[in-house]
Amino acid sequence: MRKKKKLYEGKTKKIYAIDEQEQLIQEFKDDVSSADGQITGTIKGKGAVNKQISSILFEYLEGFHIQTHFIKKLGPREMLIKRLEMIPVVIMTRNVADGPFCEQYGLEQGEELKCPIFEFCLKDKERQNPMINQSHIIAFKLATVDEVKMIERMTSKINAVLKSYFLRRNIKLIDFKLEFGRYKNKINLGDEISPDTCSLWDVATGTKMETNVSGTDTGDVEKTYEELKKRLIS
Repeated sequence: MRKKKKLYEGKTKKIYAIDEQEQLIQEFKDDVSSADGQITGTIKGKGAVNKQISSILFEYLEGFHIQTHFIKKLGPREMLIKRLEMIPVVIMTRNVADGPFCEQYGLEQGEELKCPIFEFCLKDKERQNPMINQSHIIAFKLATVDEVKMIERMTSKINAVLKSYFLRRNIKLIDFKLEFGRYKNKINLGDEISPDTCSLWDVATGTKMETNVSGTDTGDVEKTYEELKKRLIS
């Protein structure tokens, strides 16, 4: 299956067109970034690990009747996906207070939230991805009322399924980001689910499984990916 025009390149992946109009190739990159999103280096094999984890999790969610853009695995760092009409909204799901969220709302680091918090952000780097609510999404014609309700239901179900999945592997799912799109008038989960889009802690030690690089040293992140590969893939 031959890649044609590159349609998109972000921090963690590239998207290519192919001859089949309703399908795309998603390629995962080996780049690693700092907490502020700046690419600081590469880790050989990182893209392959993220591709495998994303593939496993998409297939697992499909088993719970959650429609995703995943079709099948291809090369070491590639997967075949449906061409979605993406909705320019990122949904952050928070299960545990962590990072700047603690300072913003006066919570203790690691505090378990009574219920998951779902935050919607407009996917717009120029405007620094401002937080929005359901009314904004509908008013700005980004999605319909029914689509917003479906996205909320799917996000809640995905959170429950993934929390259980990770916990059985001694990993706590702190928070994660999701993106959705339309495929043949149905909402599908898109983008990726990987260490690049999730905050994960080790259950036994309570330590963060960091995937952001501090400075230029990629050693700790490399160890994290090796540990996640062992628990989630091997």
